Amino acid sequence: QVQLVESGGGSVQAGGSLRLSCSASGYIYNSYCMGWFRQAPGKEREGVAAIYTSGRTTYYADSVKGRFTISQDNARNTLYLQMNSLKPEDTATYYCATNTRTWTSRPLADYAYNHWGQGTQVTVSS
Repeated sequence: QVQLVESGGGSVQAGGSLRLSCSASGYIYNSYCMGWFRQAPGKEREGVAAIYTSGRTTYYADSVKGRFTISQDNARNTLYLQMNSLKPEDTATYYCATNTRTWTSRPLADYAYNHWGQGTQVTVSS
């Protein structure tokens, strides 16, 4: 059974930085891609960043390009999201996810993922 546990959320002022971590356990060696998603109150969940586990190709939502960086440490089975220049509109619950089913051409689409973490809250004040 795959388990994903996020950490690193918190409250920060606009312009600040946070680094989210996602610790993965269980059978994840056949993971095709991993991603970070977020959901703000009253809004749909959106893909923020994703990485193909082989090749390390990354994808970002336009709203976070140039500010967020996704990376993975295979030795530690950990996924990271470095978030810089945070804005109040980045406030949301952030989720880590992994796709162990099949390759997808849409790594920022939530339907492509079959394992999810419980989420970590990020609050950015102006």
